[in-house]
Amino acid sequence: MLKRALLLAALAATPLSAQTDPAEQVSAERLEQDVAKLVSFGTRHTLSSQTDPKRGIGAAVDWGLDEFRRIGARCGGCLEVLPVGETVTGSRIPTPTLVRNAVAIQRGTERPNEVVIVQGHIDSRVSDVMDATSGAPGANDDGSGTALVIEAARVLSGTKYPTTIIYALLSGEEQGLHGGQILANWAEAQGFTVKAVLNNDIVGNSCGADGYCEPKIVRVFSEGPRADLTDRLRAAQTRFGGENDTPSRNLSRWVAGLAEKHPDGLQVRQIWRTDRMGRGGDQVPFLQKGYPAIRFSVGVEDYDHQHQDLRTEGGVFYGDTIEEMDFAYLAGVTKLNVRALDALARAPMPPKVAVDAAVRVDTEISWKAVPGAQIYSVVARATDAPAWGEDFALVYIDGSEAANAVAVAEGRVFKHVKKLRGDDWMFGVAACAGTFCSPVSSAVPGGAFEPVAKE
Repeated sequence: MLKRALLLAALAATPLSAQTDPAEQVSAERLEQDVAKLVSFGTRHTLSSQTDPKRGIGAAVDWGLDEFRRIGARCGGCLEVLPVGETVTGSRIPTPTLVRNAVAIQRGTERPNEVVIVQGHIDSRVSDVMDATSGAPGANDDGSGTALVIEAARVLSGTKYPTTIIYALLSGEEQGLHGGQILANWAEAQGFTVKAVLNNDIVGNSCGADGYCEPKIVRVFSEGPRADLTDRLRAAQTRFGGENDTPSRNLSRWVAGLAEKHPDGLQVRQIWRTDRMGRGGDQVPFLQKGYPAIRFSVGVEDYDHQHQDLRTEGGVFYGDTIEEMDFAYLAGVTKLNVRALDALARAPMPPKVAVDAAVRVDTEISWKAVPGAQIYSVVARATDAPAWGEDFALVYIDGSEAANAVAVAEGRVFKHVKKLRGDDWMFGVAACAGTFCSPVSSAVPGGAFEPVAKE
């Protein structure tokens, strides 16, 4: 705690604009207006009309693109707006169908190839996943995530960041995560370095059908073993650890820590699995490519008001309508996303970390220097501890802190730890620029914030 306090004091000269909380600009009223607009399209089923100007998925995606254009116009063209789509067939798309995502790119000023993605899916469904004609308002699933992404663009687009933010409204989720796959393929084709993907799906209610409520909690899902593990890395993790130290798991820990800094806001319940039981979301295609990705979802789901035909049975109303939503809660999830995006877009990439602790009574930690880093925060935790402890060393890259006993050679930074034996501890490093620090990157097989293919 003392070291982090000293870091904040040493960097007190950070411009006031960088210290202002952008989440305070989030509007529950605007979120409600956007969800109402989405509901007005009648259905946003992926197989619904592409050409009707008022009803169907085509009109909804066009509106999303136009909304991004309006936001970009207010900041002097700061957003590049484009549809990112492909013609798709699949088990739930029996004939070739154009699946379009609405995407807005806010280019970074220093490291534009380094990107953070925030996304929600714009398509909707009823009980029969192939029913493309019935009314499917999709207010919470996932009008809530769509509205969140648009509101984040409104709030953050006027600020210049070192790295790029991508705002994405995805189609085809209910038909097989097609929009997420299309965007992940596109990000890979652009050659982007994906720092984090924040997927928001069902983030707009606070009570379940059984009356149980969670108005102060949002769940964040993160994978354990990496989806892109090779046999070699899987064997290494089996022997040396890493199954609880994936980039996505560390991203989840980082978001939970960010929420704790704002005790009046929503707090995070980390769910250490990729998604809910028997369910899936658009973070999965990114995970399969090795990109760090997490899912935000409500603390308690209301199954009567998602994936349901509009009807009343036995005195119970079913259907995903706007009346079942809690917009103060949605504003809380939006604020957390905005704070995360703001911090991630300012912070450097997490470094790639290695540790040498075999058959020795001390530990040597090393990592590859990353662009934009001014200070590195070195952390540790017991192997059975769920969270990282306070940093036990701060490494200043200008060498001004001789007591850190740091050596720099061939683009790598070395930190010698005399008192901790590697067998008993997990180690990690975060990269900091000003007061903004990246998530921790763990010194384990597969711990780097990059696809395993680059290992």
